[in-house]
Order: sequence, then C-alpha cells, then structure tokens
Amino acid sequence: FSNAESALNESRNLSSKWDILISDQELPEMTGLQFVVTLKKYRPELPVIFATSVNSVETAVEAISRGACDFIIKPIHLPQLHISIERALHSSRIEQNLIELKEYIKKDCKQSEFLIGESPKLIATINIAKKVASSYSSIFISGESGSGKEVFARYIHAESNRAKGPFIAINCSAIPENLLESELFGHAKGAFTGAIDNKKGLFEEAENGTLFLDEIGDLSLNLQAKLLRVLQERKIKRVGENEFRSINARIISATHKNITEEIEQNRFREDLFFRLNVIPIHIPSLRERTEDILPLAEYFLNKYTLVNNFSAKEFSDEAKVFLIENTWKGNVRELENSIERAVVMCTTTTIQLSDFLIYSSEEGLLNSESVGLSATEAESGVQIFRLKVQKTLPELQEVVQKYIEFAVSRNGGAKDRTAKEIGIDRKTLYRKMKNFEHYVQ
Repeated sequence: FSNAESALNESRNLSSKWDILISDQELPEMTGLQFVVTLKKYRPELPVIFATSVNSVETAVEAISRGACDFIIKPIHLPQLHISIERALHSSRIEQNLIELKEYIKKDCKQSEFLIGESPKLIATINIAKKVASSYSSIFISGESGSGKEVFARYIHAESNRAKGPFIAINCSAIPENLLESELFGHAKGAFTGAIDNKKGLFEEAENGTLFLDEIGDLSLNLQAKLLRVLQERKIKRVGENEFRSINARIISATHKNITEEIEQNRFREDLFFRLNVIPIHIPSLRERTEDILPLAEYFLNKYTLVNNFSAKEFSDEAKVFLIENTWKGNVRELENSIERAVVMCTTTTIQLSDFLIYSSEEGLLNSESVGLSATEAESGVQIFRLKVQKTLPELQEVVQKYIEFAVSRNGGAKDRTAKEIGIDRKTLYRKMKNFEHYVQ
C-alpha cells in the first residue's frame, strides 16, 4: 500500500486474507505507531514487523508493546528480514492453532463426540437421558463396549441438578477385588498393609455429585452384597472402621454384559439389579445408527488433524463407503481409533481407503491388517494376521504380543470379549498386556 489510510481501509475487509504486514515507522499521513494501534482494532491477530532507524528504536519497542511482533533496523538486511518473517509466521500459526484448540475444547465440553448424530435411535436415547437427568433415581446404562456409556453418564450429570458437583468414574473390572472395596468405601489408617493414612472412598468423593460405576457386571458377589446395603441405607463404612457415614451421591452404573443372563447364572444379584435399574437406558451400537458414522468421522477427522497438526481435510468416496459399510464391532471407540490412524498415515489432504490399513515396515516381523479393499470384504469383516519370518524366528513373547494386539483391535478394544474369544480370562489378558513393552490401550 502506498499509504497507511488505504491499508487501514482494506484491513476492514475481513474477507481479504493477510499473512503478515511490514511497515515503516515514518509514514506520510501518520506515524507507524499510530498505524499499528489503529490496525490492531480490525486485525488483532495480524503479525506486524516494524522497519525503523537506529534513532527510533524506542518507538519500535513501544509499537511491540502495542501489538507489533518484531522490528528491524534500516537499512534493511534481507537475511535478517527473512528470519523476522519466518519467526512472525511461525508465531502466527501457533497462535491460530491455539485459538482453534480452545474452540475445539470449548465445543467438546458442550457436545460430546458420542452424542454427535441425527439418527432416530440416538436422538431418542439422548431425549431419555435429558428427561431423567434432573431426577435423583439410579440409572442403569447398557450397551456394547465402545458405544459411549460413560459419555452418556457424563451428559446426564451435566444436565442434572448436580452438575456443579463432582463426576467420579471407576471401572469395576480394572481394579482387583481386594483393592476395589477400599477404592469405593475408603479405609482407616492401619486397616491393612500399606494403609498409612485415612482415605476417603469414591462414594464420599462423589458427595453432591455423581458416581459412575462402569462394568458393574464384573463385581464379585461379596462386593455386590455390600453395594446393595449402601444403596438401601445410603451409608458407607470405611474398611477398618465401625463408623457409618452418610452419602449423597447419585449412582449411574453400566455394563456391556447381558445382566439377565448373569442373573440366571447366579453371577449377579437380582435384588441389586432392581436397585440399580430404576431407570434403564440402552445405548444403540454404531451398526444400528449408520447415519451417524460420517458425521462422527468428520468430527474425529477435524479433531486429529488439529491435535497432530496434519493436513488431512476430507475422505475419498472409497473411504466413505468403507466407513459406512464396516461393521465397527468396537463401535465409536473403534471408529475414532481408525480415523486417528488414517490421519497419521495420510500424506495428502484427502484420506484414501488405503490409509485405514495397517502396514508393517520392511524390518517388521508381524503384521495385522484389515483387508477391506472392497465393500464385500469390508462387509464380511475379513481380517488377516500375518507372520513374516526372516533369517531368525521371532521370540514367542513377540508373537503373543502382536497376536493379542491384533485380537484386541479386532474386537474394538473390548477386553472381555477378546479374552473369551482367545480362551483366557480377563485378568490374565490385562496382566499380559501390562507386561508388553507397548501397552495396548
């Protein structure tokens, strides 16, 4: 621009995209300092570099305090200008990413990814959750692994009168029975080896809030009896204490198991189920709401391109067909993991079908990949577990590790189903996974 006024007039046109602006301190109609102060009203994010004489360095420093990002001394040294521009653009990109990330976090707090979609089944489930949120009744959430049971529990808490209170979640299958009682009810100092101080349990931590008991179907019968008593009397007793403490926490429980079958097999108490199942909510699987797959996929695409600062922006038509026709046994969790992997694998702005496949490196010994090269193959759920043997055989532990990684991935992260399918119990599966160098999430 030949003068400051024309630049200011153009700056008001926000459709005009500017990356950086370089200005002299000495301008025909106003000073460079006045120009920067006025410009920042319309373009607060725009990096401005000042070109100034040695005698005006103090003014340039003041301009930086008013919003300029850097200054250079005249006569202009082009390598120095080049460095200033690169630095300014880098800072601008970081600032823009920060703004986008803040907007994403703000949006994510209001709208969970598992609630994204417009299918009738999802909308009906959300409406039920919203309707019962204001009550104090216990809620029992059922649904397949990865379908979003905890997220619905968080949504109910956020919509309830207890939203300002804590939301405490615990996975009952992930903690050994001898520790789970202490986690839930707390313990007194000296109650057992390692109890060096008094400890609040999660029922107390969730006071005036919500306690979410995930995978409650894995509770032992002994703990089921104690939990039933707590729900009946609304009081708990810490391990090693005789004193009862009143609690005021709303209970939401969930499981992927068929509780009716568990009751018939005498693995779950029917009276406890009646206490927990005051308001039942069933989360539909992703296979039951295929209309929501692409909106969810777009959400995860935006999420992971932003988090990883990658360039992927869209899905190819073949990739969309794959997304819609895949069975997604692991539901939304599997979909999210697949898209995160595709974003990382993608080298262009468009995610192709091939980006959803897992490839081994030249030195890799093992590989598990989903075939999925056609709609028929994707629909049938065909998968390959391949062992590539070079000069020396891999160690058995490495083969077991890769096989378990493959099995867990194939089941969409569902540990209970994986353990049953490969013929070991759940605790053994967890132990083996923890022993691996790369823990499978």
